[in-house]
Amino acid sequence: MAAAHHLEIEEDVNLNMDREMKEELEEEEVREGGADKDPFKPRKVHRIVSKWMLPEPVRRTYLERANCLPPPVFIISISIAELALFIYYAVWKPQKQWITLDTGILESPFIYRPEKREEAWRFISYMLVHAGVQHILGNLIMQLSLGIPLEMVHKGLRVGLVYLAGVIAGSLASSIFDPLKSLVGASGGVYALMGGYFMNVLVNFKEMIPAFGVVRLLIIVLIIASDMGFALYRRFFVPANGSPVSFAAHIAGGFAGMSIGYTVFSCFDQALLKDPRFWTAIAAYLAFVLFAVFFNIFLFPVN
Repeated sequence: MAAAHHLEIEEDVNLNMDREMKEELEEEEVREGGADKDPFKPRKVHRIVSKWMLPEPVRRTYLERANCLPPPVFIISISIAELALFIYYAVWKPQKQWITLDTGILESPFIYRPEKREEAWRFISYMLVHAGVQHILGNLIMQLSLGIPLEMVHKGLRVGLVYLAGVIAGSLASSIFDPLKSLVGASGGVYALMGGYFMNVLVNFKEMIPAFGVVRLLIIVLIIASDMGFALYRRFFVPANGSPVSFAAHIAGGFAGMSIGYTVFSCFDQALLKDPRFWTAIAAYLAFVLFAVFFNIFLFPVN
């Protein structure tokens, strides 16, 4: 038994050494092959991104065609719009403080409010307004630190699909499970990105650098715990002069990411429309959307 165990340890060590040597050789080949063609390509950045975002079998494919064109404009544009709107309501609207922005945002045409749900754009536009400094900083830090490398790998169309799927799922879930409360913030989209990335790390754990994989999972869990804590406070312990805000978008966005997001992010080197998993996830998502629409039309408790 001891000999067998020793043999297994040696095999694991050799496998890890072979993997590291293989990665170094591949990186050297990529550097040599691309040095003359494009000396300004940020290869080091792409190598780091590939190790954080992709399992080992598809890293070489990414490095061979990696570039910054188009740049990650989707996630940057969304973040700028959210920050600009937050500053607008914090500075130019009557506020007592920046920590909680009840007075201004509750009258905003962007916020989702149950009594104004017939204004359908609110089911998406609520992502642009936030409840306070902690709320927007948490969302911006997470969506930029995770969204930019995701968009470098998967491009803006796929990242935008996952992000907006989380946003829409969040508002519809809030209208069903917490129908009497308003909704603000981009947490649905952020949690969709986190859910898709989390599932990829979980499924490809051994191939995405195990040591750092543990750290990444712990970081995600800590961020989710702190953000959910703030959301629960806003929902159940808001001051008497404030307005409770729903937290259902966080959970629904996470589920959207773990289904649609995982499928999209795991199809890096495959045609997304030819993957049956994608259509299964889309069918389940559309079924939820249709149910939520009928609920809002016929069963909603607010007249």
